Amino acid sequence: MALDATPTPSGARSAVKGDDHVSDDKPRDVVDLLIAQHGEIRRLFDEVEGAVGEERAAAFDRLRRLLAVHETAEEEIVHPFARRHLADGPEVVGARLTEENQAKQLLSDLEYFGTGESGFARRLGDLRLAVMDHARQEEAEEFPRIRELSSEKERHRMAMAVRAAEAVAPTHPHVGFESAPANVIAGPFAAVADRARDAIRNVTRRHLG
Repeated sequence: MALDATPTPSGARSAVKGDDHVSDDKPRDVVDLLIAQHGEIRRLFDEVEGAVGEERAAAFDRLRRLLAVHETAEEEIVHPFARRHLADGPEVVGARLTEENQAKQLLSDLEYFGTGESGFARRLGDLRLAVMDHARQEEAEEFPRIRELSSEKERHRMAMAVRAAEAVAPTHPHVGFESAPANVIAGPFAAVADRARDAIRNVTRRHLG
């Protein structure tokens, strides 16, 4: 399933009741949540491509924050599960990590040159192609098998960790908050990824054992 053709996952638009950890309309299943993030990444690529000047810079910052959260969540939660439980887990995860490293290098180049650089659009296009291909491979090779091999409770707990990472680097303001809380950060991909990793590991220690 391609990034540019990702449907809204089941449950992504309906409020989840009876769970203190899920208070909005985001999925409680980690697979659905990551697929929903693929859709948001696609939307942010569109936003960056259609903007100029300061608006482009702001949109690019939102994009790289979500990419940092998304890739860190996969590295900390999804790939370890796949490596342990899929028959060909090491091979599947190795291929995904290679794709992620390629995308990280492309993103690093974009951060270095900036959104005002003459080659930004071309570099952004290269990044989009890499991220889209990576998403296709995940949704075809990894996510369905994780859903099959994990329990609903396991996927719920993994989703809690992803949502904790989202909270430290949101891509849009939450309703009712006029200014960002102190623990919310912006900045380069690596800095956001570090904070997301810390948040994920805190939840993992408490809930995943």
